[in-house]
Amino acid sequence: MGRPKIAIDYNLVYKLAKRFATQEDIADIIGCSVRTLQRDTEFCRIFKKGKDQVFKNLRVSQYKHALKGNPTLLIWLGKQYLGQTDNKNEERPDNWTQTVTIYGMNKDSI
Repeated sequence: MGRPKIAIDYNLVYKLAKRFATQEDIADIIGCSVRTLQRDTEFCRIFKKGKDQVFKNLRVSQYKHALKGNPTLLIWLGKQYLGQTDNKNEERPDNWTQTVTIYGMNKDSI
């Protein structure tokens, strides 16, 4: 004889998961342990479905903002999906040096 079975409201699970709630958050709201939820296959399916919806909505929102001209999102999406990088493979001679000047300071004042 074990503990009484917890009734899981799967509609609530989906609503919380699609609002970025963690399994810990949901367990706290339902009143059980995370492990109890993880043993429930229907919970796992519904939680994944809600989480997938969050990511889909996030991608769509980023895409819309990028198309409106948000340069940060355009660069990020280019790197994520188009394989673009900031790195240039420039060949520099072995004796190449770079001088950095910090105004108002010299190497003796550091």
